[in-house]
Amino acid sequence: MGWFSKAPTGFFLSTTTPPGVERGQMLGVVHGEAIIGANIFRDMFSSIRDVVGGRAGGYERALSGARDAAVEDLIESAKELGANGVIGIDFDYEVLGEANGMMMVAVSGTAVKL
Repeated sequence: MGWFSKAPTGFFLSTTTPPGVERGQMLGVVHGEAIIGANIFRDMFSSIRDVVGGRAGGYERALSGARDAAVEDLIESAKELGANGVIGIDFDYEVLGEANGMMMVAVSGTAVKL
């Protein structure tokens, strides 16, 4: 099983004060980022969906992929510090570019070793 899985070898929590974690076990802040660009075809189909209703599946899949990539970067950063978990997870989403043509997903947290 991998570091971030259902196995008890790693954990990923949004809480900043989980039971059993002492200050000496905190290794430092870690982060991960991913930037996705808007695609003209995805934009076109999204506009059609906005008119007729429904969800913009292409954008949802792209955003999900960017979020997964950011989390993988976070996990790799934590592993480099010798951590087996991350607490205090925070996600941030920003629109970038002159025409708002890109989106950034950033995730950060505190690497811990139990």
